[in-house]
Amino acid sequence: MSRSRFRLVVDPIACDGAGVCAELLPELITLDPWGFPIIAPGDVPPGLMDHARRAVTSCPRLALTLLSVTP
Repeated sequence: MSRSRFRLVVDPIACDGAGVCAELLPELITLDPWGFPIIAPGDVPPGLMDHARRAVTSCPRLALTLLSVTP
């Protein structure tokens, strides 16, 4: 049985560069010089899923999403 896999995706149109996501999940999100998120490539590690969910729900513009990746 395989585990569910998830990836973080940011909507660059909705994002206003508040940087909340990078504060909550610095392991996977850094900010560019203008404060917009740069998401690390690949799946969210299982140990960071709770932090990723918190970053998604804390985004003031709802620009961050966790997408399920099908095998």
